Amino acid sequence: MIVTVTINPAIERIINVDRLAFEDRAYINSSRESAGGRGLNVSCVIHSFGAKTLAVTAQGGATGKRLVQHLKRCGFPVCYVPIRSAIRTNLTITDKQGLTVHLNEAGPKLTRSEVANFEKVLREKLEDASWLMLCGSTPPGVPVSFYAELIGVARQKRVRTLLHAGGEVLRQGIEAKPTVVTPNQHEAERLLGQILFTRAHFLEAAERIRMMGPETVVLSLASRGAVAAFADGLVEAIPPSVQAISPIGGGDALAAGYTWAMSRRSKYTDALRWGVAAGTASALLPGMQFATLEQTKAVYGQVEIRRPE
Repeated sequence: MIVTVTINPAIERIINVDRLAFEDRAYINSSRESAGGRGLNVSCVIHSFGAKTLAVTAQGGATGKRLVQHLKRCGFPVCYVPIRSAIRTNLTITDKQGLTVHLNEAGPKLTRSEVANFEKVLREKLEDASWLMLCGSTPPGVPVSFYAELIGVARQKRVRTLLHAGGEVLRQGIEAKPTVVTPNQHEAERLLGQILFTRAHFLEAAERIRMMGPETVVLSLASRGAVAAFADGLVEAIPPSVQAISPIGGGDALAAGYTWAMSRRSKYTDALRWGVAAGTASALLPGMQFATLEQTKAVYGQVEIRRPE
């Protein structure tokens, strides 16, 4: 079973507008609400691909109740860890050209006992896990070492780990030597303290991050695919050229597709191809939607895998 962690979930309000332009008026074409959080998105994809997954997430307040109602329709099991405060609400605005603005709340402040209880519950769920996926930001009150500590717990239980987060939790988590880390370009830039612009920059960045601790690095590059650093060298995954409708959640789909393939004992280069195919196929769908396995298969054969010379 693949266990995902979302300690800072959200109600995600997604607004589609005609166009986004600085200091100009935009008109709303549609608006919808869904459950938000990287780990919940990942579980959604893994479940739709036919694999077993369990999402462990915090839940509190009126927004937490709405989260439960949204997730009831998703079909995969969810373990809710109660907190006293209401979970956050995020706002995503996107236009027809795919230009997107994310406005995220920090999240509720968790008490020490709430953090300890979340860790206790997660330790219990790891008994049946093959993978632990630590996804997204951590709310106030959660130590920045939280993910790093859970990576250590998982290693003791011989559970493989994937870290899908940014900021200081990514930095400390990397030092705990997870199995895989999946930063996007902006997260990698903040981690390394430099702008990544060229293909050479991406290749160098993936290898630099791998040298910091993780076994594997999959650097997500949106429409440009991904660059991965494995123990035996660098690999590029180049997707077909497509007209993306919505880039929201593409990195989550990539992480899910990669882990799903690895759980099926695929070769790591093939898992990379599945991940990029899942991210690309999801970008072809409007709003916060994720590609099915059949939709991903349609893209999979068009993803080019190559080793840089």
